[in-house]
Order: sequence, then structure tokens, then C-alpha cells
Amino acid sequence: MIDTHAHIYGTEFDQDRDSVIQRALAQGIDRILLPNIDIDSIAPMLATEAAYPDVCRSMMGLHPCYVKEDVNQVLNTIYNQFEQHDFIAVGEIGIDLYWDKTFKAEQEKALITQLNWAKEFKLPIVIHTRDSINEVMDILKQEQDGSLTGLFHCFGGSVEEAKSINGLGFHLGIGGVSTFKNAGMDQVIPHLDIDMLVLETDCPYLAPVPHRGKRNEPAYTHLVAQRVAGLMAMSIKEIDAITTRNAEKLFQL
Repeated sequence: MIDTHAHIYGTEFDQDRDSVIQRALAQGIDRILLPNIDIDSIAPMLATEAAYPDVCRSMMGLHPCYVKEDVNQVLNTIYNQFEQHDFIAVGEIGIDLYWDKTFKAEQEKALITQLNWAKEFKLPIVIHTRDSINEVMDILKQEQDGSLTGLFHCFGGSVEEAKSINGLGFHLGIGGVSTFKNAGMDQVIPHLDIDMLVLETDCPYLAPVPHRGKRNEPAYTHLVAQRVAGLMAMSIKEIDAITTRNAEKLFQL
């Protein structure tokens, strides 16, 4: 099983990162993909990958919540990382209008810039959307030239949104939100295309039930698989095999 989105390089895991990795391996999660968020996260992320090279693989990108007035300078710094390291994706990128709309224009510019990096380096993208699905979709429709691939991580939208995303050639990352009773995903997941799904945690955030509200970790990927399997009337073994194959193909693992 693959956790396609985990921030285990964060300070939340500084005291027990090795134990977290071991618990994941014990649950059958043998690969953990690390999305970058800003300049400060680069060093700890790459250090985590170096410490667990058989398990962890890194992405490179600027998260929309960290886009400020100095976006051009920050993007230049992040772009230079691609010359120094082999990344599996451009991410985590996107638009977030939940907390603050101050830098909406800068977020849109940063997204388009990083989509062009994906085209240049022939890498998939990992997209973050929050209160911004329409804005992101509009940009993707303009920028999709047939070469862009990737996924919308932490998907919690409607069946119609899922179909639109898949129609543009993008996968969906399913995580802990799928286990939340009030999220409505029990009405959505049964209608999704299993060949366009991957599993994730987004740890340390969004821990699945029964750990909701606590620190999330990659081992809980199996709880997400369990939920998806139940809603799709499939076995966990089938969900594991298909989503693993999807992630391996998407990220060229």
C-alpha cells in the first residue's frame, strides 16, 4: 500500500519518526510520498527521504497557503531544487481561499508557473484545493495540453466534480475525510472510478475515524483502504492492489 501524501518530515514527528515509519511498514504501507510546502520544509523533507530511501520519495512545489508577496523569489528558489534532486512530482500546489483571499492573484500565478514546470520536467502534479475547485479547474482547462497528469489530493467533492477532474486526466486522492460521517463521501465513493483513485493520509492532519482529531500517520492508510473497500463492495486486497498500481503508474515509482 502507498500513502501518496504524508508530511512526516514535519516537527509533529520529530520525537518518534522512526516508530511512525515502522508502524506503517507493519501495516503493509511500504511507500510514503512526501509533498513539499515551502522553502523551510525542503531540508527536513529531503533529510527524511535520505534516512528512509526505500520508503520515502519527495515532491517539490510551493503550497498555496505559503504564497505571499515574495512569491517570485520563493518560486525561483524552489525551481532551482529541480536541478539538485530527482523528484517524483510537482507538489503540493494549488489554490486555497479558505483562510485568506489576500494573495489570490499570486496563488493563481504560482499555480500556472508550477504547471509549466510539470510540463518542462514531465512530472505529475499534486493539487491542493480548498474553497477553490472552480478556480483550479478553470486554470487546468486552459493549461491542459494533453501532457499534464497528477491528482487532486484530499478529495471531498461531488460525483460530478470527480468526473470533471477525471475527464481532465487527473486522479483523486482519498484520505481520512472518507471516514467522516458528516462528509457525505459514503454517497460519492461508490460512484468513483477505481482506476483513478489513490490512497493518502495528509498526515499529521485529517486522521480517519477512530483517530479523528488526533495526529494522523501513514499507518492509518489501511483504515482509508478499509473504508473505500466497504463502500465499493470490494476486498481490501483488491483496493490495495489497484490503488498501488495506480500510484506506481502515476508517479513512475
